[in-house]
Amino acid sequence: MKKIINDPKDVLTEMVAGLVGAYPDRLVQIPETFVVKRKENAQQVALVSGGGSGHEPAHAGFVGEGMLSAAVCGQVFTSPTPDQIYEAIKATNEGKGVLLIVKNYSGDVMNFEMAQDMADIDDIPIGFVLVDDDIAVEDSTYTQGRRGVAGTVLVHKILGAWAKNGATVQELEKAGKELVPKIKTIGVALSGATVPEVGKPGFELADDEIEFGVGIHGEPGYRREKIKTSKEMAQEIVTKLKAEFKWEKGDTYGVLVNGMGATPLMEQYIFFNDVKTILAEEGLTITFSKVGNYMTSIDMAGLSLTMIHTDQAIVEALEAPVDTIAW
Repeated sequence: MKKIINDPKDVLTEMVAGLVGAYPDRLVQIPETFVVKRKENAQQVALVSGGGSGHEPAHAGFVGEGMLSAAVCGQVFTSPTPDQIYEAIKATNEGKGVLLIVKNYSGDVMNFEMAQDMADIDDIPIGFVLVDDDIAVEDSTYTQGRRGVAGTVLVHKILGAWAKNGATVQELEKAGKELVPKIKTIGVALSGATVPEVGKPGFELADDEIEFGVGIHGEPGYRREKIKTSKEMAQEIVTKLKAEFKWEKGDTYGVLVNGMGATPLMEQYIFFNDVKTILAEEGLTITFSKVGNYMTSIDMAGLSLTMIHTDQAIVEALEAPVDTIAW
């Protein structure tokens, strides 16, 4: 294992310190926690998300005006604890309540729900949106149902815009539950991720192998096979997404190509170009697009494709200005 770290046990501590230290004008760390929050709270419903570390810039990179109020960082690939989530809730609530945005992993769901119960006891208005955009497999490692992956970032962005515009916690929860089914994702891996304290990849692929549908913690996908061209990979993934969306010519979609951590932007842009060509042949209109590393898996080589069925309100929210370090 070759990584630019000190002691593997100190990765989270030192990463969070470095993150807030690099952007002291925007971010602060709640003392005695691994919660990263906006330097100044806003008079609106607060949005809190989080999960295991190793997916940077998710979620702390999306803390700021127009997106998240705070992100709770767990150990690598491990859910944050309920008490840390509760500290984020208390620190960001300005009387208008808090919306929790949670990826569908068993530990995350359990711990965020426990924090929600703690907030209820303190009469803090609280909402809960569960993201399960990964259509590759169901009931995989760590999950009941579908996993939450890169589409979660789009939920941060859209609900963040609506929260800034004054939506209530009840309105945001309802909107989030209506939004999530419009977002679907599939990933493809070229190599596994190495957790620092483990010291070796979670799975191994031969030099000429890829795996479709791998999760962001290295959970199994739906098929392993020989390497394909970017066009062939794009066709495979778009075909799967089409079967889920059941789109028709003239429909409008946003597209997010997300790097898993070790895939150069050069390759991500090539893949996006192939996706764009296929969607044009399908008669779809792309109303929003973004390419880059947003929900990674440490040093995994690969990428994911997220599509979102858009309308004018969603596009306006996706294009609304934000002040974060990673959007």
